Amino acid sequence: MAGGLPQLQDIVKEFTRKVYQPGYDNYSTLIHIGNTDGWVKALMTLCNPGEGILAAEWTYPSALSAMIPFGIKPISMPMDSQGIRSDKLRSLLSEWDKYERNMPRPHVMYTIPVGQNPTGVTTEAARKKEIYDICVEFDIIIVEDDPYYFLQQGPYVRPEERIHDHISFTSDEDYIAQLAPSYLRFDYQGRVIRLDSFSKTVAPGCRMGWFTCNSIFAERLERQSETSTQAPCGFGQSLVTALMLEWGHEGYIRWLRALRLQYKERRDFFVDCLHKEFHVEHEIILSGASEGCNGYLVFDRPMVSPSDGYEKYYPDARSKAMFSFVPPTSGMFIWIKLHLDQHPSLKELGTAGLEMKLWELLAEAGVLFGPGSMFGADNEVNGSESIGHFRISFSNAEAKDMEQAIVIFATVLRKFFKNI
Repeated sequence: MAGGLPQLQDIVKEFTRKVYQPGYDNYSTLIHIGNTDGWVKALMTLCNPGEGILAAEWTYPSALSAMIPFGIKPISMPMDSQGIRSDKLRSLLSEWDKYERNMPRPHVMYTIPVGQNPTGVTTEAARKKEIYDICVEFDIIIVEDDPYYFLQQGPYVRPEERIHDHISFTSDEDYIAQLAPSYLRFDYQGRVIRLDSFSKTVAPGCRMGWFTCNSIFAERLERQSETSTQAPCGFGQSLVTALMLEWGHEGYIRWLRALRLQYKERRDFFVDCLHKEFHVEHEIILSGASEGCNGYLVFDRPMVSPSDGYEKYYPDARSKAMFSFVPPTSGMFIWIKLHLDQHPSLKELGTAGLEMKLWELLAEAGVLFGPGSMFGADNEVNGSESIGHFRISFSNAEAKDMEQAIVIFATVLRKFFKNI
C-alpha cells in the first residue's frame, strides 16, 4: 500500500489526535519515506512550473534544491526571533504584482516552525495564528515540515544559573501542553499539510514519517507515491510498527521526553564550550533574521586577566567580535554569523570568498561545518546577507569530540583574523 501499513497508519493518526489536536476531525494520515520525500510529493502535487513558494530567508537546502528541476522559485520571507514575520508576509501578499514579479501570487508556503533549520528559532502559538489567518485571507496552503518538534529544549542558561533539569512534567498532558502547538491546531479549513519524521526520534536514517492533511490532499499525495516511490520500505515499516505497538503512545511519549533532555544537554554542553574557549558577551539581536533573540557576541579571549585591565589591553574589543550566535531553543543546530567586515582580505575576496576560505581551513583541520551560503532562499534578494554564516550540528558527536572541535575552531579562527 502506498499509504503505508494500516496498523502504522492507525498508530500515527491516533498519535496526531493526542499530540497535535487538529482543528477538524476528518483528517487523514499516510506514511512517507522521510520529510524530504514528503516535501517533494507536496511540491509536485500543489505547484506548476513558473510558480513561486513562500519560504523563510534561511531554510533547508534540500527543500530549495527540490524546486529547481520543476522551474519553481522560492520567495524569500524576512525572519525574526519566531521565524517568518507575519507583517512582512501580509505586505508581500497584499502588494503582489504578477506582472512585475513575472509569476502569479504564491499559493504555497514552506515552513520549518520548530528548531528552524538552520537558525534554530521556534514559531510560537500567537505567531502561527497570525500567519494562519493571513494564509486563509490569501488562500495559501501551509506545508509544515516539523522533524524537530520533539527536540524543544527551552532557553539556554549559563552553568552557574542552571538547575538540573529532570523530567518535571507530571503527566503526558502536561508535557504536550508546554510544546509549541502545530499549525494543525489552528487549521479549521484543511489548508495545512504537516510532515512528521521518525528519523529524528526513533533511528537516524530510518527514512520514515507521515503526512497529516485533509482527505482530498491525502488522496492526491497517495497517487504521487504510487507513481514515484511506491510503498515505503516494508521492512522498515514493520520494525517501526512493532516498536510502536510494544511501547504504545505512553511509551513513545516517555521516550520523546527523555530525548528532549538528551538534546538539551548536548546544546548546553556545546554552548558552554564556546564560553570556555572565547570571551562571550550577551546581547539582544536588534536586526536581521535573529531580531529579538537573546544572543551572544564572541571575541578572542583576552591574553591578560581582567585584574590587569581588560580595557587597557582591548580598548576597542566590541568592534572586533569574530562572530555572534543565538543558542537555539529547539532542534540540533547552532547558527553563527561571522563578523567579516574588518577582515584584511575583505576587499580582495569578498564575504563569499572569506566564508569559503574559512570553511576550507576548518575542513583541513578536521572540523566540518555547513557553509551559510547553502541555506539562502534567494541569494539575489539577500545579497551579502546570504553568506558569512555557518550551521553547526551538535546532534551526534561525543562530548570530547565537540570540545576538541571548538578548540580547533578557535585556533583556526584566531589565525584567520590575526591581522585585524
